[in-house]
Amino acid sequence: MIILTDLVGNKVELTYGMTTDTKEISNVLCISKIKDQWLCTRHRVRGIEFPGGKVEQGETPEFAAKREIWEETGGVVQFLRFIGQYKVISQKDYFVKGIYFAAVEKLEKKDDYLETGGPVLLEPSTAFQNLDESFSFIMRDGVVEQVMNYVRTHKLDQFPLKK
Repeated sequence: MIILTDLVGNKVELTYGMTTDTKEISNVLCISKIKDQWLCTRHRVRGIEFPGGKVEQGETPEFAAKREIWEETGGVVQFLRFIGQYKVISQKDYFVKGIYFAAVEKLEKKDDYLETGGPVLLEPSTAFQNLDESFSFIMRDGVVEQVMNYVRTHKLDQFPLKK
């Protein structure tokens, strides 16, 4: 387990592999790639971030991950792999966010991307260096950096992908 502190001072417990019951996962974060580019979205309030959001009633976290990618980017998921989860613990409560790696086959143009401005493609060589205020706090709290190192170390982002 990796212990971090997010940008507002909450304790964050990051673990790889399944360590909690999937029923405890209430949100998803989708580290997404299409061909040789990282697929993010521009949230209207928070800024650039990977797709993700709440698991709706009756959904599995896997279904929620695919749905969030579609809703926020128009991305059609070719391959989805569970990476781990992180628990954000505030003084009053906590929530668990499931982390997935998604290989996206294609982007389909949509009329509405809900709370986002649609897909943002980032080049791998410069994507996450010197993250400024245009990036969401979610991208700057240390979790994404840790997870990106995991993705690279385990070569999850290498194409063609193997299941």
